[in-house]
Amino acid sequence: MAKWLFKSEPDTWSWAQQLAKAPAGEEWHGVRNYLARNNMRAMRLGDQGFFYHSNIGKEIVGIVEVCALSHPDSTSDDPRWDCVDIRALRPVTRPVSLAMVKADHRLAKMALVTCARLSVQPVTDEEWRIVCELGGVEP
Repeated sequence: MAKWLFKSEPDTWSWAQQLAKAPAGEEWHGVRNYLARNNMRAMRLGDQGFFYHSNIGKEIVGIVEVCALSHPDSTSDDPRWDCVDIRALRPVTRPVSLAMVKADHRLAKMALVTCARLSVQPVTDEEWRIVCELGGVEP
């Protein structure tokens, strides 16, 4: 199973809102970057991801699961834009800040550090394990 990171500005869509949509989940719409879209097209049911508050907070606050495969984005009439649906699984015990990620040399190659603006990004198994460790959750 692949691992991912989903970024959202909490004043637009927060972890609390994502939790409120569980267990049904919510469409991860509005992504207008080809690489991020392609990442969503590569996702499979059951893939997990970190939920990251960008802009405000700049921290990983929860773990989500892909619950619907790539489909047309309901917020666009342009057929180029797809999205997946994700559902909240659980919060992390301790939010993992961007500063913590950058300070950990084991995460120096993580997309969150190297491709900071990408809104949907892959996470390696090793990065997943390390971030879960930092966040106080089982991988």
